[in-house]
Amino acid sequence: MMTVNEVSKLTGVSIRALQYYDKIGLLSPAGYTESGYRLYDDAALEMLQQILLFRELEFPLKEIRKIISSPDFDKKKALEEQITLLTMKKEHLENLIGFAREIQMKGETTMDFSVFDTQKIDEYAKQAKQRWGKTDAYKESVQKAAGRSKEEEKAVMENFMQIFADFGKLKDTDPRSADARSQVKILQDYITEHFYQCTDEILDGLGQMYAAGGEFTENIDRAGGAGTAQFTAEAIRIYCGK
Repeated sequence: MMTVNEVSKLTGVSIRALQYYDKIGLLSPAGYTESGYRLYDDAALEMLQQILLFRELEFPLKEIRKIISSPDFDKKKALEEQITLLTMKKEHLENLIGFAREIQMKGETTMDFSVFDTQKIDEYAKQAKQRWGKTDAYKESVQKAAGRSKEEEKAVMENFMQIFADFGKLKDTDPRSADARSQVKILQDYITEHFYQCTDEILDGLGQMYAAGGEFTENIDRAGGAGTAQFTAEAIRIYCGK
């Protein structure tokens, strides 16, 4: 575990920024010291790396949160596309540097604006965002919701939150217990039936999102009591063998 001050020194991200990330549900600490200071584990640092890569690509925080909280966000695929975008930006900067040096050497104005064109980068970034934001799971969820009436949709969501209320009844027990594992299976099966195919990988990502703070955590804790979201996330992590 690392304190917020240690993470700030390691990453160059200010303490204020880390506090803000926590506040908006983008990156929550793994725990707190007895004095109330934030603590970050390896999983949180891995998430921070993802956030910083997106920030280097100038993605707004709101978009980053939407992307990384997507039910089947593919970290490996996202990293490949981030590398492609960063490489494109690198080549763009190298062209600009070469152009500036040419002007410096010639000592005259060079009327060439093609080096400022970022259309190729912008188009690739746009397509990547669409892939990250509209996954197969997202599309499946939309399709299933479209086939339900308002009353049915309300019942689905009420039953969904009841699952978290049941998690709340277990939150003071061992997340490795048979009851906890059974409850995670109930959650996974319910998501598959009513929203999208919930693989273990997707489920693990959801667990991280549930405990990440913000609206998701608040709603789950409201259903099952304070600490339910964190317990659910831990039970999911164990169930998925992470």
